Amino acid sequence: MKHLLSLEKLSRGDMEAIVQSATVFKRERGHHTTQPLAGQTWALIFAKSSTRTRVSYEVGIRELGALPMFLSAAEIQLGRGEPIKDTARVLGRMVHGAVIRTYAQTDVEEFAEYSRIPTVNALTDLEHPCQILTDVFTYQEKRGPIQGRIVTFVGDGACNVPASWIWAASKLGFELRIAAPKAYQPDASLLRRAGGRVTCTEDVKAAAAGADLLYTDVWVSMGKEAESAERLKALAGYQINETLVKLAKPGALVMHCLPAYRGKEIDAATFDAHASTIFDQAENRLHMQKAIMEFLAR
Repeated sequence: MKHLLSLEKLSRGDMEAIVQSATVFKRERGHHTTQPLAGQTWALIFAKSSTRTRVSYEVGIRELGALPMFLSAAEIQLGRGEPIKDTARVLGRMVHGAVIRTYAQTDVEEFAEYSRIPTVNALTDLEHPCQILTDVFTYQEKRGPIQGRIVTFVGDGACNVPASWIWAASKLGFELRIAAPKAYQPDASLLRRAGGRVTCTEDVKAAAAGADLLYTDVWVSMGKEAESAERLKALAGYQINETLVKLAKPGALVMHCLPAYRGKEIDAATFDAHASTIFDQAENRLHMQKAIMEFLAR
């Protein structure tokens, strides 16, 4: 039984195979000769709100021949305190796969263990593997192999998105720079465990110098709203803007996993100047989700 629970647990070979498959799914959309999930039903269990993840998975499941079943965690017995392992043991007898977007990484892992059906981590507080696989796909679609390149993440370096970038860097052989205040840098134990060429700095200009890709995410992630004032103050100097872009390599890509808060993690002019890339990145979630599910169904 295969799952996608984290990039930490995904081999380089499998990563590369999934990215290559996404390329094919994008090229052949509307002209598929097979539907690898035909006759199946996949559950989408979401405890966190979503636009791109929900839409891309619902559309992707249908295009692969299956039916999606959206289950808000607040509307099923999970919301009343049923243990995740009991929900898993029920759904595992009724559906063929599950996509879970929630808070605790342990919930996704426990669901996979007890359900015994292919399970996808569609975001937890610890990792966001589907997003970073999409980002690697998007970069390579536009600029070729990411191996040997420089990716600079600017903003809250201690959240799920940079954590998954760390694992991608260690497995795919590119340099990752994380520009963040000291209190918002990734845990040292994660960096030691992952290895690879990853550096953390408070100097955002040094991190951007010569970069092939500048990347950012929201400063206030879901579940961190009570810290908004503190975070906005601490991260105020960690914005992707025209000054930072000029320090990167000529032709460097600017990416954002969305939603974007213009004037905070990225300024409006820079966002609009790179909107084509950012919305290609958003579209690519669809092709990547299909590649992930096809990989798990093999």
